Amino acid sequence: MKFNAKRLVLAMLAAASLGGGLTACVPLVVGGAVVGGSLMATDRRTSGAQVEDEGIELRANNRVRENLGDRAHVNVTSYNRQVLLTGEVPTAQDKQLVEQVVSRVENVRAIVNELGVMGNSTLTQRSSDSLVTGKVKASLVDAKDIYANAFKVVTERGTVYLMGRVTQREADRATEITRGVSGVQRVVRVFEIITEEELKNMLPQPAKPGQGSTPPNS
Repeated sequence: MKFNAKRLVLAMLAAASLGGGLTACVPLVVGGAVVGGSLMATDRRTSGAQVEDEGIELRANNRVRENLGDRAHVNVTSYNRQVLLTGEVPTAQDKQLVEQVVSRVENVRAIVNELGVMGNSTLTQRSSDSLVTGKVKASLVDAKDIYANAFKVVTERGTVYLMGRVTQREADRATEITRGVSGVQRVVRVFEIITEEELKNMLPQPAKPGQGSTPPNS
């Protein structure tokens, strides 16, 4: 799959913004769409769920560090209160410990434990994973039949995890796109499936006559 360099850079900047690398009060324009200032308006989670997800990630990361220190590399990603654990821990007991610690964090409703029992990944591997994440996001942005910002992308050791509240059609399409990205070794879907009717109710109402409309990923 071919990539437009400008698209890739913009998608990676968007990823940084969505991950907290840029403050929400400074909008970032990606392909004509504002990301940052209108983040909560375009996210399919409620504003309350978004705030809770941020709190879950912060508290869970702090508690994991308190229990395992530097002997593990653990990433905590929360989407609509469902937590994805990725990274590496030295033992199976540590893997279970991390899950137990995170399960006690307030507002967590489910955990998907994808921690690997092995040595910590290298800086080179993590940089490669970041590049893969950027390319996947760029590919989703380029697709005109899905809403790219409905998906959260996490990459760990070449495995791409896709999260979001999406329809079965969107889930299958995003999976197809991701599998075609170079560097992707495996795709794991951590979706919350909604109906087409639920999606229709989430989307902005059609523009009134005389007003312009904005395509999904324009």
